[in-house]
Amino acid sequence: MSDKPESVGNEVLYEVKDHVAVVTLNRPDKRNAVNGAVASALGWICEETERDEDVRVVILTSSLESTFCAGADLSEISKGNARALSTKEGGFAGLVKYPRTKPWIAAVRGNALAGGCELPLSCDMIVAADDSRFGLPEVKRGIFAGAGGVFRLPRALPRNIALEIVATGDPLPADRLYQLGLINRMVPSDQVLGEAQDLAKQIGVNAPLAVRKSLEVARKAYDGTEEDLWKASNEASAVVFSSEDAQEGPRAFLEKRAPVWKGR
Repeated sequence: MSDKPESVGNEVLYEVKDHVAVVTLNRPDKRNAVNGAVASALGWICEETERDEDVRVVILTSSLESTFCAGADLSEISKGNARALSTKEGGFAGLVKYPRTKPWIAAVRGNALAGGCELPLSCDMIVAADDSRFGLPEVKRGIFAGAGGVFRLPRALPRNIALEIVATGDPLPADRLYQLGLINRMVPSDQVLGEAQDLAKQIGVNAPLAVRKSLEVARKAYDGTEEDLWKASNEASAVVFSSEDAQEGPRAFLEKRAPVWKGR
C-alpha cells in the first residue's frame, strides 16, 4: 500500500460511511481541473477502496455546482508537467484505467467536459443534474480525448450519436443523454449526491463478493466472444457459489432476517 498523499483531504476529499466511500474533487478555484495532486490522490483512493473491505460502493462527485471537472489542468501542461496528471496504474487522474472491482457511481453537477467527461465514463453508473452537460471538445482545440472517451462513448450510446459528440466537440445536455441511456438517474442539482447515495445503498445491501464478480463479467460484455464470456461467467459463478455469503443469503431468506455479509 502506497503512502497517503497530502492531497487526500485537500484537493480530493475522502470519506467512508455505511460501506459507501464518497470521493469529492475539491479544487474550486481551478474548476476541479486535474493536476498532479488530484491524480496522486485518486490513484491512492482507488488502491485504498479496493483494499478496504468495509467499502462496497464508491461515489465520485464534485465540490462545485457549476462544474464537475474541467479536465486536465492546462496550466500544468504548459509548464511541462503533463506526465504528473496520470499514474502508472490508473492513467489519467489516477482513475480512468485503474483495475477497479467495486462499483463506482459518478454524481455529476454542472459541466463534465473533456477529461471531466472521461472520469464519469470510467465509472459504472452516472447520476446527473438535469442542467448538466457532457462532451469531448478536444477536437475544437486540435487535441485528442486520450483518457478513454472516444471509445467509451460509443459503447454507452448509439454509434451515430457518439460519433457526433466526438467529431463536433459539442456537448449534449443531461436530459438527452438520460433518454439515450448514458445517465442512470437525472435529478435537480441539489439532489444529485443524495440520489447517488440512495443508489449506492441499493447496491451496498447486496453480497459484496457477488456484486464484484457479477460486475467483472458484465463489464466484459462488449470485449469477448460468447465462448469467452461463458468461461468468465462460469469462473465467477464458481467463486460466488463456494463463498460463505452464498450460504448466508438463502439462510437469511428462510429465517426472514437481513443477511450478514462477510464478502467471502
